[in-house]
Amino acid sequence: MTARGQTNLLTVEGVSVSFDGLHGPVQVLDDINFTIGSGEIVGIVGESGSGKSVTSLAVMGLLGAQGKIDSGRIVLDGADLTALTHKEMRGVRGRDVAMIFQEPSTSLNPVLPVGFQIAEVLTEHFDTSAAEARKKAIALMDRVGIPAAGSRADDYPHQLSGGMKQRIMIAMALACRSKLLIADEPTTALDVTIQAQILSLISDLRNDYGMAVLLITHDMGVIAEMADRVIVMYAGQVVEQSPADSLFQHPLHPYTRLLLRSIPSARSKQAVLPMIEGTTPPPTDLPGGCRFHPRCPIAADLCRDGTPSLQTVGSNHAARCKRLDEDYSLLDAGLGVAL
Repeated sequence: MTARGQTNLLTVEGVSVSFDGLHGPVQVLDDINFTIGSGEIVGIVGESGSGKSVTSLAVMGLLGAQGKIDSGRIVLDGADLTALTHKEMRGVRGRDVAMIFQEPSTSLNPVLPVGFQIAEVLTEHFDTSAAEARKKAIALMDRVGIPAAGSRADDYPHQLSGGMKQRIMIAMALACRSKLLIADEPTTALDVTIQAQILSLISDLRNDYGMAVLLITHDMGVIAEMADRVIVMYAGQVVEQSPADSLFQHPLHPYTRLLLRSIPSARSKQAVLPMIEGTTPPPTDLPGGCRFHPRCPIAADLCRDGTPSLQTVGSNHAARCKRLDEDYSLLDAGLGVAL
């Protein structure tokens, strides 16, 4: 579902992932399919436990010893990442695809200066001397808006604020001019002013370098501001995907519609904020039929039998719901939404 005329940079095709559990493998991703075009920002949104971060770790080859891609392919610029050895994948990470983790404090090495950590990316992937790598690292720190970059290059992570540490992570991603940047909750635990600066910086990287971005968040406001296309996940499945404007104007899946209803509004007179009743089910106890039906206010008998498929509506919008053909004015009355 990449925009028309756009070349696919990343293709995730039929990917299912499981982790070793006490009583055998536990599937956490089920048949994930999506694409990202060159220079495109694609957002993945959903509640905690929906599979957003596991999807990104699968792309990066960072599932760990207990995680396994059971089926499917992940193709980056023509290369099938699932077929690469551990050593070959190390050459891809940082050079072709880079990742900003949601907690930079745990992603940076606490005993190494931040400038050295950026320079290390360059010496790992290119024939670059230590002196030249440091020079480029300082230039990258300056590019991402760190003041007095020359002196701050010798600082350790604990000497930097959360926003500064996130900028260091972005500088590391920028070091090799990666084709794809994965940003996993890049504004978590940052105040709103710093959040805006980080999002603006990511947008600038796309515009200046043509870098594609996979933006993972639970914040629909961030998605509305940043994303060209949106993937909505729930309980390890993609339940809706479409261009961002189409998703916000005509959401199809009840889960998406309830997520949008839950966004606080300055114009709202409601005394109680809207919420989605219940919680995301654990992967060890998934319901039959539609995985959202136990929480869905409009669930019918047909929702409890058989897994719904991802149905295409129009040319570029798809949703996983058995009630797509029904009158949405009636459905919205049941959901308590007006979109």
